[in-house]
Amino acid sequence: MTAIVDSSTNDARAKRNVIVLVMAQAILGAQMPMLFVVGGLAGLTIAPSPLLATLPISLIVFGSMTTAPWISPLMQRMGRQVGFVIGALGGAAGGLICAAALYLDSFALFLMGSYSTGIYMSAQGFYRFAAADGASDAYRPKAISYVMAGGLVAALLGPQLVKVTNEAFIYPFLGTYLAAAVLNIVGMSLFWFLDMPKPAPVAANAPKGRTRMELLRDPAVLVAIICGMVTYSLMNLIMTSTPLAVVGCGFTTGDAADIVSAHVIAMFAPSFFTGHLIARFGASKVVSVGLLALGLAGVVAIAGVDLFNFYGALVLLGLGWNFGFIGATAMLTANHAPEERGTAQGLNDLIVFGFVTLASLSSGGLVNSGADMVAGWTAVNIAMVPFLTLAGAALIWLRLRPLEVA
Repeated sequence: MTAIVDSSTNDARAKRNVIVLVMAQAILGAQMPMLFVVGGLAGLTIAPSPLLATLPISLIVFGSMTTAPWISPLMQRMGRQVGFVIGALGGAAGGLICAAALYLDSFALFLMGSYSTGIYMSAQGFYRFAAADGASDAYRPKAISYVMAGGLVAALLGPQLVKVTNEAFIYPFLGTYLAAAVLNIVGMSLFWFLDMPKPAPVAANAPKGRTRMELLRDPAVLVAIICGMVTYSLMNLIMTSTPLAVVGCGFTTGDAADIVSAHVIAMFAPSFFTGHLIARFGASKVVSVGLLALGLAGVVAIAGVDLFNFYGALVLLGLGWNFGFIGATAMLTANHAPEERGTAQGLNDLIVFGFVTLASLSSGGLVNSGADMVAGWTAVNIAMVPFLTLAGAALIWLRLRPLEVA
């Protein structure tokens, strides 16, 4: 792992690593839309109560949250490859454990497997940071954006694998979790092609960087974390409940898979130009557009429960996540020093995925809270309002600090 350098640097190594990370995002990343499509539906088949149907998805996110604080410093000391391989092993174990849980009809075992999958989800979250390692100032936002664009292939591959595998065995969704395990085992080999030297031992007189509390007192870092937290949490809140809402409103599992596929395409397809927009207009303006798109997604969702509404809301949700999350990531990487990388990035993902966990936990309860599915779906979307207000206010506050705008 190399230090972040200035714009005069030759980006050949960074571009090579971006290619590998794009492939990893495409292949290993396909498991995430797969598991988010079937997680709630599979949970519903073995959960003791419908209110707990989305708890497995919450455990995935909780696993990511609790992994970030230790896997980020580990990568700082031992290199990105070590952390990425650990993540893939966690994902493979998670798929196998969940498959066994469905066979044994054990909800507790299913939750254990979901938590293990969260180890992969955490490691995947650092692909975007790895893309920034060694990249010049000019190339860094583009590198982050290109790696996120690899999710476009994942968006196409994952839901289609659900259609092929969800009824492959007499136990529903067992084949989907076995396929997720295979993706991890096959994709793991990609990390040996990363050209990221193992970090040199830290000298006794080397800069220590700021502590977590000192980082949080930096307005640009704080606002980046808030915007990433809100953007990802709201995306997860809506996406987690979408398959339940779609099926609950009379449509099929295939319809739910197609809607999630359209959503994930919208999450990653804009990544081909998001980095260029950030470089031209600034990260905070791109994040603002993302928050606006999230708000519009809620409006479209509340307007009706036809397939058109589900598709429109989820596409806008994906676009809002792309601009908001990539913009927030660019803000963060631009406002911490190289020696603060492990601390800042681990802190960011701890907070972001902590709130994503709460959103996921709330999703199942909200969507099942109304007199019918329509009322529950409306409640889920109304819940976005206070959090969008928080992120918007944070951006305005940052922009009113003339010398500290990201």
